[in-house]
Amino acid sequence: MLPVEWTNELIKKAQIYAQDWLKKVADIVSEMEGMESTEQAFSKLTKAAVDFIGDANAADRQGALKEGEFDYRVSGIFLISPDRIYNVLVANQGFPPEQRRLSIPITWNNPGQVVADERFILLENTDEHREFRQFLKTSKMGSSLYVPIFSEGKMIGQIVAASQARWTYSRADLAPMLALSGLAALAWGMTRGDAWWSTDYPAADAWYAEEQEL
Repeated sequence: MLPVEWTNELIKKAQIYAQDWLKKVADIVSEMEGMESTEQAFSKLTKAAVDFIGDANAADRQGALKEGEFDYRVSGIFLISPDRIYNVLVANQGFPPEQRRLSIPITWNNPGQVVADERFILLENTDEHREFRQFLKTSKMGSSLYVPIFSEGKMIGQIVAASQARWTYSRADLAPMLALSGLAALAWGMTRGDAWWSTDYPAADAWYAEEQEL
């Protein structure tokens, strides 16, 4: 049984073959089985977000990339810190090594809004959202999607995908991203994520956003 509910309408909007995506979900679950590391299991999900979520041809649209920009994507999971002070990056794909434990004050910007509302945020074109703030050290992203993760009725974090190409993500991507969010909750329970997280935080190499010039 899938950890999230799917509807025919969402699958249709996603413009993917349901059986293909469901097979991918099943493959990810199989890969996560037996894993003892929560972050290793999460990395399977963030890798899938980079590889399979979003419009693969978004960069071809006029205006999607500005001069000097490139077609690349990143993903990660922001976990709520045990003391509820930060959203902390884990299992990232594409962030620079020094941002392995990027820590953003829990009320800041879009990740903070997701925590406050416990609801997804979709920015098809970040240029149209003045409140958007860049936390990735290397460059500003043009499109992003944030989906909360719940375990036993409590929000524990959010899975995030971002692309430098504008209009990469749309409402069509909510169904598959919700599936990854549900799998994150499954991985959290399978690997005793709460126990791991209580001992891993705070990391000695944490990269605190409020102390950096972004």
